[in-house]
Amino acid sequence: MWQRLPAILLGGTVLPLVLAGLAWWATPLGEADAADPAILQFVFIMAGVIVLHWTLVLTVAIACAIVMLMKGPAYVADPYPLPDSDRPAVTARRTPS
Repeated sequence: MWQRLPAILLGGTVLPLVLAGLAWWATPLGEADAADPAILQFVFIMAGVIVLHWTLVLTVAIACAIVMLMKGPAYVADPYPLPDSDRPAVTARRTPS
C-alpha cells in the first residue's frame, strides 16, 4: 500500500482537476457566462474533493508509517535453531551396569 500511495495521490488530484477544467472549458466564452453559478459550484466541489482526497491519503500514509514502525527492521536478530525436529539425533544406548 505504501508504494501505491504516490500514484493514488496523483490520480486523485489530476482527475478532479481535469473534470473541473473540462467543465470550465465547455462553457461558452463571455463575461456573463464566466460567472455561471453552476460551473463555479462544480469547480468548488472539485476543489473540495481534491482536499478531501489529500487528507485521506495522508491518513493512510500515517497508518502505513505506524505499521512499518511497529514491524521494525526485517532481519533476524537471534535465530532459534530447532532441536532436531525433522531427523532425531542418533543417541548411543547405555548399557546398565
